[in-house]
Amino acid sequence: MASKQAKMGKVKNKAPAEMQITAEQLLREAKERQLEVVAPPPRQKISDPEELAEYRLKKRKEFEDNIRKNRVLVTNWVKYAQWEDSQQELERARSVFERALDVVHRNVTVWLKYAEMEMKRKQIQHARNIWDRAVSIMPRANQFWYKYTYMEEMLGNVAGARQVFERWMNWEPDEQAWFSYIKMELRYKEVPRARQVYEKFVMVHPDVKNWIRYARFEHQHGNATSARGVFERAVEFFGDDHLESDLFVAFSRFEEQQKEYERARVIYKYALDRLPNQTAQDLFSNYTRFEKRFGDRRGVENVVVSKRRFQYEEEVKANPCNYDAWFDLLRLTEEDSSVDAVREVYERAIANVPPSVEKRHWRRYIYLWIYYAMYEEVIAEDRDRAQQVYKAALEVIPHRHFTFAKVWLMAAELEIRRHDLPAARRLLGNAIGRCAKDKLFHGYIELELQLREFERCRLLFGKFLEHNPANCTTWIRFAELETLLGDVSRGRGIYELAIEQPLLDMPEVLWKAYIDFEIAADEKENARQLYCRLLERTQHVKVWLAYAKFESEVSTEKARSVYKNAEKSLRTQEADMEERVMVLEAWHAFEKAHGDEESQEAIARRLPQKVKKRRQVTLEDGSLGGWEEYFDYIFPEDKESNPNLKLLQMAHLWKVKEMAGP
Repeated sequence: MASKQAKMGKVKNKAPAEMQITAEQLLREAKERQLEVVAPPPRQKISDPEELAEYRLKKRKEFEDNIRKNRVLVTNWVKYAQWEDSQQELERARSVFERALDVVHRNVTVWLKYAEMEMKRKQIQHARNIWDRAVSIMPRANQFWYKYTYMEEMLGNVAGARQVFERWMNWEPDEQAWFSYIKMELRYKEVPRARQVYEKFVMVHPDVKNWIRYARFEHQHGNATSARGVFERAVEFFGDDHLESDLFVAFSRFEEQQKEYERARVIYKYALDRLPNQTAQDLFSNYTRFEKRFGDRRGVENVVVSKRRFQYEEEVKANPCNYDAWFDLLRLTEEDSSVDAVREVYERAIANVPPSVEKRHWRRYIYLWIYYAMYEEVIAEDRDRAQQVYKAALEVIPHRHFTFAKVWLMAAELEIRRHDLPAARRLLGNAIGRCAKDKLFHGYIELELQLREFERCRLLFGKFLEHNPANCTTWIRFAELETLLGDVSRGRGIYELAIEQPLLDMPEVLWKAYIDFEIAADEKENARQLYCRLLERTQHVKVWLAYAKFESEVSTEKARSVYKNAEKSLRTQEADMEERVMVLEAWHAFEKAHGDEESQEAIARRLPQKVKKRRQVTLEDGSLGGWEEYFDYIFPEDKESNPNLKLLQMAHLWKVKEMAGP
């Protein structure tokens, strides 16, 4: 039997259960399932002294047991003392509090409850003794001081409250404590004493807002002179290194209230001269408001200008290479400053040379020099100084890397205005020799043209073409010059040299100018030969159309021949269909204007048919995308060479008829 029971008690499955239950869950469930509700103890009615004594003994034993279990728990001590107090056992309550203070003498709650009990029992001397002990042990606990002074004031002992405040102020508490002291003095009309407290307060807490409070205090009590003195002392106290805009704003508003507008204006200007720009925004706003109310238009404008000047000065100080900010500052300075002041700002601006030799970094900088020179010439009317500015600018520019033709040309124009033509020519010659640029050549040639120095112009054009023979504009202008001078053969020779150059930037412009030159000279045959020479080099459709237009003004048959050759050439070369269509349409328009019905019908039969088709789009990665529609042209020659087109066209017509219905 025993072996059977042992066999039954053996656990076969030792795997962990699917749901694990922790000890915390067991305890929580046990607590929730407590069905027995413990009834509160019945209320006892004490009817004789013996029962009262027994009750008190029982309660004291409970309190003492709780204290013995946890001596540092303040709640046990406070409840014990309050219970003794409720039993009118004041001495026992004091004893409990004293025992508690022996254990936790730095606990604020125990001191507060102890003193409140004495105050409640009107034991004033005991309460004073407790407050004195508390503030001596914990002088940084502001609650003790507030309660202590409040008690003395409620008792009418103003001198005692003042004495407590003085003891408290020796510890240099926070600002609110000083305000409480000042408010107490003001409640009893002790303004001189409040002033003395303020004097100590601003020394202990030397903040701008506290000096402003002190000055407002003097102003509120009708002593404007003392208030002004407080503001002046505050300005001297903080010095130039620790000034704040709030102090000057408050000072200026005080002077406004006293109707001392000139004083307020002087204060604003004094502050603006000494405060940094980043902290003067509020000051500027108040100064602007002040000038709008009490100043004239000139004063308001001065405020706005000063504000903008400070802003620009701050920007150039943060980034000296911010040339846009320099331009704004210069423009502002030129409006209302002397010539020396403007020159000083220009000198500061041009001293900030770009750190790199990349031209894009110099484009804005070089305009500082240009504006400087223009200012000296136009505003200051000092052309000699403007000449020096241009000379210094040309020395600063790194000509080995790049140059600015504008500076060279403006410097040369200044020399001409100074009636020194040789100096201008030397300057431009030096520029071309050191750093030749197309713009320099153009400017120099334009100058000589205005002076009617045509031989010099020829020499300059020659130098220009040696420098850049691919510039078609230069060839054209050179030939136009010779034409204007009446030397047509020389102009033709220049054009011939130009079209023989191996590399040209705009050859089509050059050829067109050459052809127009021959047409203007009434040399039709030369123009025709030029068109033929051009067609040997290129078969562009625009050349054919221009050639045909030229022949249409001379001979209809020759024009028709040109159109025919153009259409044949483009068809042979399998050129773009659009180009063939352009030629045929132009030919058709020509026949309408100059041909008969037969020639018009002949050309109309050669016009292509415009059809709409679809094709699949190839994406950038090479894959096939959707379908798109496009227009294509079918020429009559293509229909004859491909008979299947006829069949497809008939099938298309049949499908259209089927869809239209009977």
